[in-house]
Amino acid sequence: MGLGTAASNVLQGQRGNLFPWVPVFLGAGIGTYFSLKTEPAAAAIAGLAAAALLLGACALMRRPMAFLFWVPALLAAGICLAFARIDLVAAPVLDFRYFGPVEGRIVAIDRSPTDALRLTLDQVRLDRVAPADTPAKVRISLKGSIDIQQPGSRVMTTAHLLPPQGPVEPGGFDFRRHAWFKQLGGLGYTRVPVLLAEAPGSGKPVERLRRSLARYLQQALPGEAGGFAAAVTAGDRSGVEEETLTALRQSNLAHLLAISGLHMGLLTGFVFATLRTLMCLVPWIALRWPVKKLAAGTALAAGAGYLLLSGGNVATERAFVMVAVMFGAVLLNRRAITLRAVAVAALIVLLRRPESLLSPGFQMSFAATAALVAVFAVLRDGKVPLGPRWLRPVAALVISSAVAGGATAPFAAAHFNSIPHYGLLANLLSVPVMGTVVIPAAVLALALAPLGLEWVGLTVMQWGMEWILWVARTVSGFDGSVSHVAAPGPWVLPLLAAGFVFAVVWQGRLRMAGLLPCAAAFGIWSMAERPHILIADSGGLIGVMGPEGRALTRAKAQGFTAGIWLENDGDPEIQPAAAARWAGGQDGLAVWNGTKFRLVHAPGKRKLSAASNCNSEDIIVSTVAGESDCLLLTPEVMRQTGSIAMTRSGEMLTAREAAGDRPWTGWQPEGQEIRRLRRLLSGGGSQ
Repeated sequence: MGLGTAASNVLQGQRGNLFPWVPVFLGAGIGTYFSLKTEPAAAAIAGLAAAALLLGACALMRRPMAFLFWVPALLAAGICLAFARIDLVAAPVLDFRYFGPVEGRIVAIDRSPTDALRLTLDQVRLDRVAPADTPAKVRISLKGSIDIQQPGSRVMTTAHLLPPQGPVEPGGFDFRRHAWFKQLGGLGYTRVPVLLAEAPGSGKPVERLRRSLARYLQQALPGEAGGFAAAVTAGDRSGVEEETLTALRQSNLAHLLAISGLHMGLLTGFVFATLRTLMCLVPWIALRWPVKKLAAGTALAAGAGYLLLSGGNVATERAFVMVAVMFGAVLLNRRAITLRAVAVAALIVLLRRPESLLSPGFQMSFAATAALVAVFAVLRDGKVPLGPRWLRPVAALVISSAVAGGATAPFAAAHFNSIPHYGLLANLLSVPVMGTVVIPAAVLALALAPLGLEWVGLTVMQWGMEWILWVARTVSGFDGSVSHVAAPGPWVLPLLAAGFVFAVVWQGRLRMAGLLPCAAAFGIWSMAERPHILIADSGGLIGVMGPEGRALTRAKAQGFTAGIWLENDGDPEIQPAAAARWAGGQDGLAVWNGTKFRLVHAPGKRKLSAASNCNSEDIIVSTVAGESDCLLLTPEVMRQTGSIAMTRSGEMLTAREAAGDRPWTGWQPEGQEIRRLRRLLSGGGSQ
């Protein structure tokens, strides 16, 4: 038998199980588009679209192996889909620092990583900015104690706004791309009161209901339980303190705070099971009506209501799509939980929001779901015993937690650079309480609200949430509860995803070959090297790798950038401790001496003046512009490159080189200072 014939037989053996590959190859096309360094021309996209249609037509031919045409067709379709999405969400972005009046309508209220309340505004008006250049949305952090208006209110204030910032290091998370898809064209803060310009009208009624519910729960339930309740019912995290968030992350329970697949599944599952049981208890109904379908339809409606009430964010939308596919299968008399159902959900999400492919939520939720479906299918088909009947729910819970945790752990570590060691224990102690106490109590409170007895359900709900918070604080306080890992290289996640998908989707013993790309990914990850030097694009911080870890030039300010650098290093230290590692200094300036150049950090006008005595091998990094013959890197100059990474020998990688020139990047053309920098690092001097 020839190699071609053998390959043909193997592929033919997969027929009937090919649909789950549709979102895989569509996603590969989307990923290819986002990996490009330059935007493809419209003519090239038109050619790809035509090719996708032609290849799709060929795939429909009734000939052996014709289905293989679907692979290039889906890859081309994914690229075209992502390109179209870019244009669909395009909106103006500020290209300068703005300070002045800001007016807009509140569409969202949340809390920043620094624990400050934030308002997201649409219908924005800025002083002396033309409507065509005004961002569709801006987000403003509130400094100090400020009364918050209801969503839908039109407010005004005086604020500082900046364009969305690029990656804090080359190859890092690109917030500008994230902001592009959210149509956030300006971000900033205000230190003055936010004034009501117009009371909520007929618009945004769901947002006002969400805010009212969140406030009611925070007042009705004391302490952190109220903030937790508002988060899991209305998607409002503004009442959850940063200390609590940290404990939830370190115990691997942060997913209980985000309204995602677990919450949607527990809610709709509880409604489905309860309603079906109640109807079956009435023989007249059970014998005359399709009880299972009625319960599925009602559960689906409950899920849709939860989607609206929670704010309809991407994670909740993704969760609703998954349960909608599941209950849709029930209504159509199909098996509800299969890889095909997971594939349909993934396909819908990618068609609606192709950028979701890059998000940790998409990767982790579908990794967990696909792994659970695959493992339990193996257990079911292999008739693996799970013990006596009374022990099976416990065994299923342990297996579910272990499989979901194992499937999501590599993706979580790659995105968040930490591994909670007691996550399985915390989830075993918390997830059953969420499913059997918190969610049912929330439904009970809603059902009893018309009678004024909602306090019964809220009291039970409070008990469950206080238990979960206690578990989070206790587990996160264990010695060695969290390990920190360095950020992976660019090929790690694609290899890991490819191996995982093959192992889950492929049918037969060959699926074990998926472990090879996974092993290669972990091998590459283990050998990843962090940049020796990092320079923030604001000019406000420099980090140099030393024997004890990265040394920072400042103990305060630039805290977000410092935290991300240390996190990506796999370094658990905080900024002041990392700043204490810095050893070099001269005239009150932080100085690092390399083989080709000397790096001097001079933030502010006073320190920049002290750095005026420099030579041709000096690189001065400052937060302000100034007159100098030195090679001076300022925020204005670094808008041409973004953040900068260097090796010890002076090889340079800029955020611009890593991210490319895309619609969301907004780089300025490279000027004289950057050309001088490249000549200096290449050994040609700065002149």
